[in-house]
Amino acid sequence: MKIAVVFDSAGTLLRMYRVAKNIKTGEYLHELVSTEFVGKKPYCAILVMQVDSNKLVNCPPNMLISDFIRKYNIDIEVGCSRALIDKATAEAVVGNDTTSTMKDLQDVMAAVKSKCKDIFYMGVGLIIDVETNSIPYVICTGGKVYSNTPLVIRTLTEKNVGIYIASGDSMRNLSALAMNVCLPLQCVFEIATPKKKEEIVKSLKQQYDKVIMVGDGINDVLAMRAADLGVLSIQQTGKCPTGLCEEADMVIRDIKEIIGIIEKYF
Repeated sequence: MKIAVVFDSAGTLLRMYRVAKNIKTGEYLHELVSTEFVGKKPYCAILVMQVDSNKLVNCPPNMLISDFIRKYNIDIEVGCSRALIDKATAEAVVGNDTTSTMKDLQDVMAAVKSKCKDIFYMGVGLIIDVETNSIPYVICTGGKVYSNTPLVIRTLTEKNVGIYIASGDSMRNLSALAMNVCLPLQCVFEIATPKKKEEIVKSLKQQYDKVIMVGDGINDVLAMRAADLGVLSIQQTGKCPTGLCEEADMVIRDIKEIIGIIEKYF
């Protein structure tokens, strides 16, 4: 039997630490679940900035984020949103913002570095509100590989299981993860929205007898439904959110449990 496993990255293969900053009040929000946060309003979205975070540190603090993106031709992608928000709309909102500055991004980066040691990678993004045509929050995420992640990838590879990563993150960060766990880049899908993850699973079902989706958030639900087996990981939070757990066929507390699931059921 040919089996494939599709993993989300943040929270599933990696332990994450996220910090958001309210542009208006200056308040910091620590350890937030970004997908749930954005999901509270229909026309909010997380935008992934395709940029090396080190480049942001040397920018003038008072420079507008919109000017930075325009000057350096920084690509931005819609990583997650409740309603369908296309890239053109997102770019227009960012271009019209006159409040958020590079200091805001530098601040959240510093906050993550101070709280999360041994960071494997760091990514930055924007939370936009289409209704107010603004950037109400900036966000930074730092992550490090769970101790059992390399073991899981290695063991599944030895069992000839097809392994894929479908993540809302950018290839800039995902390529580092793939290299760390020895996974070919052609098996990694970047900027994967909930709908794209679903499409990836459906496509793989044409190639494999069984496809398993492993994720940790609401943005993985469509893919879980499409998979032959939907697995929810609560390793990051230790909690099983009502509604989300009901969507999953199985719940795990450690990524290494995937090995036993495949051995038992497949």
